[in-house]
Amino acid sequence: MGAGHDHDHAHGHGHAGHSHGPTLSTSDSPEARRTKERAILIAAVLTGSFMGVEVIGGVISGSLALLADAGHMLTDFASLLLAWCAFRLARRPADWKRTYGFDRFSVLAAFVNGLTLFAIAAWILFEAVQRLRDPHEVLGGLMLWVATGGLLVNILSFWVLSRAGGDNLNVRAAALHVLGDLLGSVAAIAASLVIIWTGWTPIDPILSVLVVLLILRSAWAVVRESGHILLEGAPAGFDARAVAADLEATLPGVARAHHVHAWSITQERPMATMEVDLAPGAVADDVRRAVKRRVHETTGMEHVTVEVAAGVAQDR
Repeated sequence: MGAGHDHDHAHGHGHAGHSHGPTLSTSDSPEARRTKERAILIAAVLTGSFMGVEVIGGVISGSLALLADAGHMLTDFASLLLAWCAFRLARRPADWKRTYGFDRFSVLAAFVNGLTLFAIAAWILFEAVQRLRDPHEVLGGLMLWVATGGLLVNILSFWVLSRAGGDNLNVRAAALHVLGDLLGSVAAIAASLVIIWTGWTPIDPILSVLVVLLILRSAWAVVRESGHILLEGAPAGFDARAVAADLEATLPGVARAHHVHAWSITQERPMATMEVDLAPGAVADDVRRAVKRRVHETTGMEHVTVEVAAGVAQDR
């Protein structure tokens, strides 16, 4: 840009007024982050502790539903540890190499956890088809007791994560894994009861497939949202075209707003940058503050970097 540039790369924290548009997420407090971290660690300990019980019970009883749930618990245990490590790593302060810190690692963890759900689903579907072709004897009584214990553990884990999670993608992905286990335990209980009452063993793989189908939709949502953040997509509720048009229409000092970019470090840390051409007679500092305040009022965005300039040709 030409002469007359006035740069401001500080954070915009205007809090005047109230939000009139879609409100974007803001950063968690340190205490909220610690709460999420503790919740994931508790869920990891509970999941890992019961995983071995399900493996032994599944092998002895011959139940695919229990083995599938145990396999799911194994990947859940690894995924929960990954999510916990992401929170621990995010504690590290920003430095000159990573000026935004390590928060983005939690989004990467959510993306990986979402993908593992698809891998688990593919394995369960394959095993279900094999079991339907070649049915195995299933000990319904043992299956029922083990599945009931798994259900109680998963309910406790899911309750802990649900209370702490909010909109955090990392916690949501972890909670989805636990929800998959919970549904798997419910399916195993239902299958065991059918086997005990009727002796019809195909119900075991059939219900396993049903659980998979229930999980996949939520797994896709996590993969889509975390992938959107990793690709620097605009935060939900932020329309760059609408923001630019609103600034030009409502602020007399703004001749043109352009090069509007928005992205998220995490779901809770949205950011935006933009360039603003000054109207004749406008004061750069006043316009910059007005722009930040207006963007905060209309979108809830708290971190906005505004570059103002005068006498710039009106090209796009």
